Order: sequence, then structure tokens, then C-alpha cells
Amino acid sequence: MKTNWRVEVIFAGSGGQGVVFSAVVLGAAATVHEGKYAVQTQGYSAQARGGSSWSSVIISDEEIGFPEVERCDILVAMNQQGFDEHSEKLRESGTLLVDEDLVKTELSKFNWKTYRIPATRLSEQLFKNRIYANMIMLGALARLTKVVGEEAVKKAVNDNSPKSAKRTNADALLRGFLLAEKIRSDSS
Repeated sequence: MKTNWRVEVIFAGSGGQGVVFSAVVLGAAATVHEGKYAVQTQGYSAQARGGSSWSSVIISDEEIGFPEVERCDILVAMNQQGFDEHSEKLRESGTLLVDEDLVKTELSKFNWKTYRIPATRLSEQLFKNRIYANMIMLGALARLTKVVGEEAVKKAVNDNSPKSAKRTNADALLRGFLLAEKIRSDSS
């Protein structure tokens, strides 16, 4: 009997953190490079840079009839506001990735599988700019959850990055993979 594999992901943060780009890349990795179905939606507050921003991706091995995520399997919270606005949508058995310097909520009281990722701090240290935190987070997400393959994500980052950011986005993604591997080995 065939089972329908499906995963729903929300990236939440503020304008300028690249949550929409992360969702676009994840969806492209699933569809273009792995042959799955994916839909991506997004929303913003009225304030452009710095206002609330979110993007969701549904990935499935079957066609997707409804594009909105009501309950997600994975939540990536890039800041406190993103966590506050979207954490109630995360399934009880879900996976949560947070930027550890920007989400201050005590997370041990929840049943989620939780990963604290120093994405913004690492982006500033390595690339002298915080805008690559989303790619670090995406790399960590791919390695920790296996929602899409790492090669597919690498190709999607290359395909979708502006020419001026291709190399740095690829480097940041790799740093996310490496960080996730360290997190895994530290928790073993």
C-alpha cells in the first residue's frame, strides 16, 4: 500500500532575514532536483524591512490540493516575533529550529525536537554580514531533518542565488551542514 509522504515547513522572521528565499530554495530542491511536488506561499506585515515575514513550503510525493500550512511539521524561527506568531502551528511532535541569539523563549517546556542554531552570529563572524544566516539555517535544516537531500539543496541554492551571492550562499549553506553535524555529534 502506497503512503502519501508529506512535510509542511514554515520559515518565520522579519523582512530582510531571507525567510522567503529559504522557502523558495527548499521548494526548488524538492521539485526541480528530487522530482517531488511542492508549493510555497508567503506573507508580510505592512512594514517592509524589519516587519514580520513568513514563508511556507509543503513538499509531497503526491499533488498538493491546498497550498496553505495550517499545522507544520517543521518551524524555522529566525527571531522572537517569528516564534511568537507561528509556534502554535507547530505539531506537538514537530521539529523546531531557532536562531539561538534571537529567540529567547524557554523551549524545554515543549515536546518538540528543538535545535538552537547560532545562525546570525555565525553569519556575522564568517561573512561580516548577517544576511547569510538564512542559508546557514537552511543547511542545518537539510542535514538535521533530511526533508530534502543536501545535493538538491546545493543545486537549488546555486540555481536561485543572484550571481553576486552564489559563492557566499553556497559557503553559508555548507557551514549550516557542518554546524548540524556538530550538533548531532554533541547530542550523541
